[in-house]
Amino acid sequence: MSYIVPIGPYHPSLEEPVHARLITDGEQITDAEVFIGYNHRGIEKLAQDMNFIQTMVLVERVCGICSHSHALCYALALESIGGVKVPKRGEYIRVIIAELERLHSHYLWLGIALHIIGHDSLFMHSWDDREAIMDILELLTGNRVNYGMVTYGGARRDITLEQAQKTLEMLDKIEESNKRLADFLLTDKTVALRTQGVGVLTTEDAIRIGAIGPHARASNVPVDVRTDAPYSSYGDFDFKKCTWESGDVFARVVVRVLENFESIKIIRQALGNLPKGPVNRGNKIPTIKPGEYMFRHEAPRGQLSYKVVTNGTEKNERVSIHVPTFKNAPTIPTMLRGNSVADAGLIIASIDPCFSCMDR
Repeated sequence: MSYIVPIGPYHPSLEEPVHARLITDGEQITDAEVFIGYNHRGIEKLAQDMNFIQTMVLVERVCGICSHSHALCYALALESIGGVKVPKRGEYIRVIIAELERLHSHYLWLGIALHIIGHDSLFMHSWDDREAIMDILELLTGNRVNYGMVTYGGARRDITLEQAQKTLEMLDKIEESNKRLADFLLTDKTVALRTQGVGVLTTEDAIRIGAIGPHARASNVPVDVRTDAPYSSYGDFDFKKCTWESGDVFARVVVRVLENFESIKIIRQALGNLPKGPVNRGNKIPTIKPGEYMFRHEAPRGQLSYKVVTNGTEKNERVSIHVPTFKNAPTIPTMLRGNSVADAGLIIASIDPCFSCMDR
């Protein structure tokens, strides 16, 4: 017998409000639709009445998990219009915070995924490691969530030798923990039963629909802005894209665990070769010539794009934000078809959605 099963817009297995409409034949999902738009806050409109420094504070509030990514992408677009060259030390510090944020985001998602699977012990271990990362972010920036480390022309704060040493000590601890986590996830039968073959997105479907970030890489689509179009000194660092072939929830777990190792590698390289010199070009409110530019940044969930238009004053003419979840959400109906209703929450969560970003 056919049923329509609604999930959301508020549901215990969802991080944020989204509505999925499942068409089922008994317990099996035969088709699905996804509806968005439950969390709109008008941030793009607010940005038109703010100067550039105020806007950096504003766009950090688009998302609490990838706040640095939003401020960084906005700043890079502005700097491209203004022709401003960021000091090398400032670029390295931006990269360090970006990769710490990626670690924070991946561990948060892993914890949520493990909780949905029902593996609460590993969920707590994962979030214990996340706490250590957030403690270092607080040490470096003064904040655990919205870091305020980006300013026009560089980084707002420097990193001291003592802070660098504590960060490296934390990375040693996290790397060992991540090795144990990787070994467990690759061999545990419970994880395998709940994730392998569940919510498959083939390489062809990922390319056809336009998936990006870890979600695409888990379907063996090797896209990563950091290597495809290097920016902010990413070309100075040795790291690799992490892909997996199966395209299921298991692949999305594995890719994020592997990416944790690469982020640790980048941070170590940046701290070990931190250039001397200033970190920014001053914190005055700039006046930027008329122009427009779109910049891409590889946020934790995938490619984040900012299209910024300036008019020769201290304020924005237009700020347009295009986030990874907007690209990845259309893959949800394809992944749901053929799976059971019991797996729907896990499949939706497996794209690491940020509906707060998408409904900005």
